[in-house]
Amino acid sequence: MEITVDQMYNIENKGHDMGFLKKFMMENAGAAAVRRLLEKITDVESKNILIFVGLGNNGGDGLVMARHLAGYGAKVTVILLGSPDKIKTEESNWNWSILQKMPSVKLMSGDSMNFNFKPDVIIDGILGTGISGEIREPYASAINYINNANCFKFAVDVPSGLDPQTGETANIYTKCDMTVTFHKMKQGIPKRKDLTGELFAEKIGIPPEAEEGIL
Repeated sequence: MEITVDQMYNIENKGHDMGFLKKFMMENAGAAAVRRLLEKITDVESKNILIFVGLGNNGGDGLVMARHLAGYGAKVTVILLGSPDKIKTEESNWNWSILQKMPSVKLMSGDSMNFNFKPDVIIDGILGTGISGEIREPYASAINYINNANCFKFAVDVPSGLDPQTGETANIYTKCDMTVTFHKMKQGIPKRKDLTGELFAEKIGIPPEAEEGIL
């Protein structure tokens, strides 16, 4: 069953109100995404993994992935596209604060794309369901970097720049080898298998009762 973005938003809110907090959803989403990635790339130990994260909850999922991947021995670098004080949600902020206490994960932030890196895997946690209008800097440069990199590319929830409701794209968008979305498939995502690559919808512990009256 495919659902709308609005339905997913309402299901998340209802689950949160039931006591299954959004920080738990984020934790389970990041953990589920890492499990799928490990199925594909069986040995991440000492692999260079570059994670681009935006300031919203899509970025938060990427921050959770960073922590889990560090636990598997990967060399993880997180690039936050903006200033940490501009992180939009409590859940993402909480996960960023944990990474700040982890020397095993290299953190970079700001609007500059000046770095020299040869990643084995890039994780796109830049833009999720809240896409609107033209994609600007520093997001545009990050998306261009991802598309030009010669490595495995993994999208969290949806490739950045793809509208998960309509399947339409913004002025710029990532093209990934694998995409893991959460709870249920959003209607627009399967329309663009050319951008998503292998596509999975993973459960993240939201109670089925949270769907009542919505689906």
